[in-house]
Amino acid sequence: MRAIQAMRAGGPDVLRSVDLPDPTPGPGELLVKTAAAGINFVDTYRRGGMYPMPFPHIPGSEGAGVVVALGDGVTDWAAGATIAWSDCPASYAELVRVPAARALRIPDGVGLDVAAALPLQGLTAHYLATSTYPVRAGDTILVHAGAGGVGLLLTQLAVARGARVITTVSTAEKERLSRDAGAAEVIRYDLLGNLTADLPPLVRDIAGGGLPVVYDGVGRSTFDASLACLRPRGLMVLFGASSGPVPPFDIQRLNAGGSLYLTRPTLGDYTVTTEELRGRAEELFAAVVAGTLTVRIGSRFPLAEARAAHEALEGRATTGKTILEVG
Repeated sequence: MRAIQAMRAGGPDVLRSVDLPDPTPGPGELLVKTAAAGINFVDTYRRGGMYPMPFPHIPGSEGAGVVVALGDGVTDWAAGATIAWSDCPASYAELVRVPAARALRIPDGVGLDVAAALPLQGLTAHYLATSTYPVRAGDTILVHAGAGGVGLLLTQLAVARGARVITTVSTAEKERLSRDAGAAEVIRYDLLGNLTADLPPLVRDIAGGGLPVVYDGVGRSTFDASLACLRPRGLMVLFGASSGPVPPFDIQRLNAGGSLYLTRPTLGDYTVTTEELRGRAEELFAAVVAGTLTVRIGSRFPLAEARAAHEALEGRATTGKTILEVG
């Protein structure tokens, strides 16, 4: 099979297209012919060495495709079934082994490309809006990177729950996309003189005070401003680090800010059981089928061009979801 390997820790240039032996499914696993694989910032963290990984390794953990073989003990799936997944290693490949318990059934009316684009970012947006901080009608919230994959989905889910959403973006095109997703107010990074100094008073003026929650997947460049946007006992949700990791800081800042809360959630802790994983996914897929949740695939790359896809993602040149088209 064809696959992409990260040969060593480094930039996008360490990615190589290689021929590898076809895998076989182990007990409790499905072997899937991949139609498309999702690209996520976590892939770049693993490729770059921020998250420890063996090298070489095949990046990716998300995708969709058609089941072609079953491992021993699998009784609830059949060859020919179309499935998606969010947390299976080595997904930048023509064939992927997926544990049957982590496979997500794709409903009629959802294409394989959309099914590959939704799981990781959709599940992230779902747990952020429903569990980490259950968004309520009447809340005013801030979502950074509002035109990104998680940002667009989180905005739609929060608006559906009755929230007023403020987002941040970096270009006029991204502002349009964020507004189309339901953002009530969009703040342009590129029009601010100093993000840390200028964003909090602007947000507080729009909201009429501090916010109950800020969702921040950007990290280093937005963290200080995010904390300053919160009201007393507000919650800072740091779920990513697209601008780099947040340096260690004095925890007394939370005290000085008004008994603030800070959490660094990860998807795995919100999809521990098969029931929780599939329950969240079923709600997302149902919303897509109903037309109340739109999945924007902003960029598509052939499998062999994974390097270019990573360069675009890290260069902030993408909107919505970026996928690799595999087969």
